[in-house]
Amino acid sequence: MTAASATPDVPSPLVPGKPTPARRWITLGILTVVYILNYVDRTLPSVLAKPIQDDLKLTDGQLGLLGGLYFALFYGVLSLPVAWIADRSNRVRIVAVACALWSAATLACGLARGYGELATARMAVGVGEAGGVAPSYSIIADLFPGERRATALSLYNLGPPLGQMLGVAGGAALAASGGWRHAFLVVGAIGIIAALIASIALREPARRIMDAAVPNAPEAPARIGFTTSVRLFWADKTLRLAAFAAAASAFIGSGTLAFLTLFLMREKAMTLQQVGSYFAVLLGICVCSGIFASGRLVDVLSRRSTAAYGLIPAVATAVSLPFFLGFVAAPDWRIALALLAVPLFFNYFYLTPAGALVQARVPAERRATASAVMLLVMNLIGGGLGPTFLGMVSDAAHDGHSDTPLQWAFYAMAPVFAIAIVLHLAVARRLRRPAP
Repeated sequence: MTAASATPDVPSPLVPGKPTPARRWITLGILTVVYILNYVDRTLPSVLAKPIQDDLKLTDGQLGLLGGLYFALFYGVLSLPVAWIADRSNRVRIVAVACALWSAATLACGLARGYGELATARMAVGVGEAGGVAPSYSIIADLFPGERRATALSLYNLGPPLGQMLGVAGGAALAASGGWRHAFLVVGAIGIIAALIASIALREPARRIMDAAVPNAPEAPARIGFTTSVRLFWADKTLRLAAFAAAASAFIGSGTLAFLTLFLMREKAMTLQQVGSYFAVLLGICVCSGIFASGRLVDVLSRRSTAAYGLIPAVATAVSLPFFLGFVAAPDWRIALALLAVPLFFNYFYLTPAGALVQARVPAERRATASAVMLLVMNLIGGGLGPTFLGMVSDAAHDGHSDTPLQWAFYAMAPVFAIAIVLHLAVARRLRRPAP
């Protein structure tokens, strides 16, 4: 990491000076709400998989593509140019417009008359969500000093579990009362309202304003092009390795979460109402507490050694594996949920370390682009291939006349746990090396 720049901070004309504590937390809160809605939209196809499958006569493989590759391809690829633009323009405006776009596409999901239209609408959701996370990471990095940044990011990263919890509970309740299409229509309308609020209430923070007080903050480079920004990320071997390590963890998390509700209903005999009551609460409590714990651990342990960015997710993944296998094999849904609590707690222990590592290693002017590169790898490999892989394995097991095809698909995830552990340990090993 380079020495701190001697150039004094030049406050943005939009926000003169450092943000007030109230402005920091208001901005973080609104961004987190938008992120929650982001994941409510992502979660609905998995929560409503059974009624969608019954209505449109879909296979597990088609469901896997719907929640995986079709969404992730557009989300991941478009995240890069959108993030590059965010590094040079108003990030708040990008987040608000993105929220409006993916919410409108969610509305379109509720109007889809067949698999082709539904798949197209999910691709459009990916287009909109491409403008959400990376610019938000960059905004948060300019709101909080380096020693508190991981905690702030961990609070922002409560968006996925809270979104999943609300998606499961709300989606199940809305579908039970008005059908699966009703759930998409209601959630889409709420998102459009949230986008309007974000566009009015948020203010663009000055770039690098919080880096002035951080020792060893990266120097501010001259303006560089999109291709150069991406190349600089890949030139950093540690960031490149961290991206693949996070992608392996995302493969596990995205793949299993895409089919958890269907698995619990079809192979563990839970009803949609029970899923909305019990699984939603377990998901919210375990994942939220896990994400916050990982952020605090990163803030504390990374002061002693930057290897914590790799060791924390490696240990979490190793602890999760036996409980995950026990969950898959459990004969009853109550026992299954009890065992699932541990993997859910550790499921996102990779996310905050990956985001904090990017923010720490690149200059402020490249943070959104660097975050987008990390997210591209995570979403194409993890979010795209994870659900697709599970759906294909389940279809193969079904064709082999298995009565529990998703159980075999979940067992097939075990080697990916080992790959993720090895990759995270490799990140820790690189971070232990002295700076050149």
